[in-house]
Amino acid sequence: MSTAPDFAAVRAEFGLPAHGAAFPAAVLAEAERAAAAGPDGPRVDATDIPLVTVDPPASKDLDQAVGITRTPRGFTVHYAIADLGAVVDPGGPLDAEVRRRGQTLYLPDGAVPLHPPVLSENAASLLPDGPRAAVLWRIELDGEGAVRSADVRRALVRSVARLDYAGVQAAIDAGRAHPAIAALAELGPLRRARAVARGAIELELPEQEVVPAGTGWTVRTRRRTPVEDWNAEISLLTGQVAARMMLDAGVGLLRTLPTPDPEAVAALRATALELGLDWPEGESPATVLAGLPRPADADPRALAVRRAATTLLRGAAYASFGAGTPPPEDPGHGGIGAPYAHVTAPLRRLVDRFGSEICLALAAGREVPDWLLEALPGLPGLMSASDTLAARVDRACTDRTEAAVLAGRVGEEFAVVALRREPGEVFLTDPPVLARCEGELQPGATVPARLVEADPVTGRVRFALLN
Repeated sequence: MSTAPDFAAVRAEFGLPAHGAAFPAAVLAEAERAAAAGPDGPRVDATDIPLVTVDPPASKDLDQAVGITRTPRGFTVHYAIADLGAVVDPGGPLDAEVRRRGQTLYLPDGAVPLHPPVLSENAASLLPDGPRAAVLWRIELDGEGAVRSADVRRALVRSVARLDYAGVQAAIDAGRAHPAIAALAELGPLRRARAVARGAIELELPEQEVVPAGTGWTVRTRRRTPVEDWNAEISLLTGQVAARMMLDAGVGLLRTLPTPDPEAVAALRATALELGLDWPEGESPATVLAGLPRPADADPRALAVRRAATTLLRGAAYASFGAGTPPPEDPGHGGIGAPYAHVTAPLRRLVDRFGSEICLALAAGREVPDWLLEALPGLPGLMSASDTLAARVDRACTDRTEAAVLAGRVGEEFAVVALRREPGEVFLTDPPVLARCEGELQPGATVPARLVEADPVTGRVRFALLN
């Protein structure tokens, strides 16, 4: 029996299109027409603002282009977002199809895209090949990284370079950052410090990634660069500004997460103290987690605490309001420490297009369109279902790859990091595998365990603690 992970079986299990399968003909025809027509309507000419995209090297669906300038009063952030509202006709075949899909699903052997590639990888992507239609945010911040003002308009923009995280990090480390984002290394840490201060919880668990290996696949730990964290802070900043705009106007769609339960925080603190980690009385989980050793698997005790901290981030949802429906009683996002709305990834996530359209209307002093108000109540359910599917698909691909990599090593002994007692869970660092384990585990300890199951068909990997 082959030990190669079967991603076709994952697609079949979740009812996904086969690799390379096309969109329905009516959807493709609409996308082709939209791509050929190009942007219409009035737009601000912002092609003189230097912007760059920063993405993984293979990315073609470029949602954002960024420019950050140091000013006498602080910083100016220009954040251009792909303008899907300009190419998707509400109520048309394309709109219906993307509502059905919800978001792009990423499998190792190829994505199931939200939009046809003629849009997501070409006409609507912020590629550096000339003027592109965009939703352009201008956010003014003070010298400490706090928001002073914000505005958003439809615009024509020009990306002057297509960059990747490793290249940007190397350039910054060498003191030769691209001029468009030279201030990112200063603003990014300021925004991150503000996030910790307001209680934003960043787990920083090891990020597993399925990658090609010879003629097959393997799993590895992907190390995030500081640039990725700084770039993420700019996206989070934009989402917070959008959420504030929506709440002030009484209409919008938020991504919500309950504030961590005090009992869950107390239990996490007890776990940290039991493992000998410092957690002063009254210190927030955000501050403690931010102070743990890096990378995430550098200290087994810290890894166990990070895993235990996932209990603080439960209950994520979407909340729509407006047209007689009030905002949620708690509009905040407990993981971010502030209200937040998705508006920065419309090529890959359905809800962002609607969030951008709301903010564009509000910034221009217009009424939010009726078609959008009518769509709002149904979007939370669509996105929650899509998020659940995306998480299950991702986990299934990773599980099957883990099992395939270890399939020939059943019976061998490994040193694993104990993460949880119940259910018993351990982490193998090389290859990076998260798995169940039988026996009495002490979280934070590195223990010997025998691999007793690795089934590439089901994705089950199981260890047993050695006495």
